[in-house]
Amino acid sequence: MASESGKLWGGRFVGSVDPIMEKFNSSITYDRHLWEADVQGSKAYSRGLEKAGLLTKAEMDQILHGLDKVAEEWAQGTFKLNPNDEDIHTANERRLKELIGETAGKLHTGRSRNDQVVTDLRLWMRQNCSTLSALLCELIRTMVDRAEAERDVLFPGYTHLQRAQPIRWSHWILSHAVALTRDSERLLEVRKRINVLPLGSGAIAGNPLGVDRELLRAELDFEAITLNSMDATSERDFVAEFLFWASLCMTHLSRMAEDLILYGTKEFSFVQLSDAYSTGSSLMPQKKNPDSLELIRSKAGRVFGRCAGLLMTLKGLPSTYNKDLQEDKEAVFEVSDTMSAVLQVATGVISTLQIHRENMGRALSPDMLATDLAYYLVRKGMPFRQAHEASGKAVFMAETKGVALNQLSLQELQTISPLFSGDVNHVWDYGHSVEQYEALGGTARSSVDWQIGQLRALLRAQQA
Repeated sequence: MASESGKLWGGRFVGSVDPIMEKFNSSITYDRHLWEADVQGSKAYSRGLEKAGLLTKAEMDQILHGLDKVAEEWAQGTFKLNPNDEDIHTANERRLKELIGETAGKLHTGRSRNDQVVTDLRLWMRQNCSTLSALLCELIRTMVDRAEAERDVLFPGYTHLQRAQPIRWSHWILSHAVALTRDSERLLEVRKRINVLPLGSGAIAGNPLGVDRELLRAELDFEAITLNSMDATSERDFVAEFLFWASLCMTHLSRMAEDLILYGTKEFSFVQLSDAYSTGSSLMPQKKNPDSLELIRSKAGRVFGRCAGLLMTLKGLPSTYNKDLQEDKEAVFEVSDTMSAVLQVATGVISTLQIHRENMGRALSPDMLATDLAYYLVRKGMPFRQAHEASGKAVFMAETKGVALNQLSLQELQTISPLFSGDVNHVWDYGHSVEQYEALGGTARSSVDWQIGQLRALLRAQQA
């Protein structure tokens, strides 16, 4: 129980802590987010103590009732922090003593803040991962719905930011949705590794008082129990994995945002953002800025920084708990808030985005069908390397003459290869071009439909 100083550790110390150190050491300003998890863990631990014979049934009921009161005050916003409340554990235990008296001092029997805080964090992150997973699935579903509704819209596909081949607009949407489904799967895997119980590990050596960790696991609905008490209190792999998940997810969202920023410029004019996700200029009245997308792109850097920062903190730590690990929570809370906002804004952007299909169609050009011209010759029996060279010669001839590739006459094409004949005109049809990519994963209508079906099945499986 807290000493006269109000500290959970104060018995061995004399005198007061330097006020600057007091503030430097305190984490209550941010770990108050864990209040519900801390109460939940303490209630489970009190049941473990009662089973071990360390609390009477009456004492356990008294503690449980007191913890319900503590939770009620937090939920209603009436919980009052004291200057000596350096963290959420101190605050809750101090308030519990005020409510039920000295019996509160038995709650910490055999428990350390080392296993308490990591249990709280795992409980909080487990719930948060479920929330973020739902938001991510909603974004993916919105993208798939849009892809299904606009399957027949064609526009240029790019490599090296140069016009490459005609594709379906839906194919572009699905390319980003597929990347996000990997993030969705990865988040569920991270959640599984978060869902492991450290409570009962004590500070380093374990629990010597007969506390049943299987009971604690069942009470808190964890899937497994940590294997080693030293590792349990100090490992933050699950935090690093979560921050890496967020970093990779933000990489995918940032790339999608960059595409849409480009497609929304006057130079492209493929898409237009809703006013709800745009802002104006303080100087230039004509401007409509894609601030939502730019902020998504910039938030990626913030998330990357938190991930790198935690890894730098972890890399030099000696065994078991060190106060450096207090840095994990601010990173988790900030990144969680950022991801929640970004996923919701991205969903809003995609659901309200206006496309200019006429501009997309006008951006298609015959030179993008040079590969199709090579495939035409391949279908006539020419080896691909020769066909590629022949198509390249046709492109050079058109450039030299200052005409579009499809404006070369049949006679001019036949000077490059006698395999060209009147049916070469079919090559210059953009709809025909995209429809030839029927292999699974391609941009043909049948393949796009297959992709949509696969993503919908994946979403159903993840939410089952």
